[in-house]
Amino acid sequence: MRFFASLLTVSLSFAAALPLGAQENAQPKDPAPSARPAPRASNLDDLFDRLSKAESETEAEGVVRLIERRLSRSGSDTADLLLSRATEAFQKKDYPLAVELLDRILALEPDWAEAWYRRATLFYQLDDPVGAMADLHRALTLEPRHFSAWTGLGHILMSSEDKPRALEAFRRALAINPQISKLQTIVTRLDTEVGGQDL
Repeated sequence: MRFFASLLTVSLSFAAALPLGAQENAQPKDPAPSARPAPRASNLDDLFDRLSKAESETEAEGVVRLIERRLSRSGSDTADLLLSRATEAFQKKDYPLAVELLDRILALEPDWAEAWYRRATLFYQLDDPVGAMADLHRALTLEPRHFSAWTGLGHILMSSEDKPRALEAFRRALAINPQISKLQTIVTRLDTEVGGQDL
């Protein structure tokens, strides 16, 4: 999720069960500690709930990493591999290849919010704010809690001097992840600048 935010001072980042027959024949007994089922992995709803309640930036960063990991998985091995290659191309500044790979990903997985967000990053880097905003809106339609997409949208609106709407986008990001200290500073400053303007 930090793919876009890397351009905007937020760093980039990217139980086995018994066979059915064995389960039927097993005698009921207390399992040994090593045989106890692993705790259920947190789903995205749980993770976003934990993020909203994080009491420090350090705690929030740990939850953010888990959210990013979840959002970066499409459920398709092919799409996930293409995203990995697109990330490598982006890091090498081979932007045309990265866009081509993301176009392929979106043809395969059009409902993958993270892929729309990543392509928005590339469009922004290629000085195409209109394309970037369109992809950010698509990402946010699919995953309204994508706080990095809200942050990216805020930065694009800031660069076009639309401070009231930028402030609203940043506030949306902070409502989801209240521990982004750099964003808190920006919102405080924009609050003063926007003053009584309608949002």
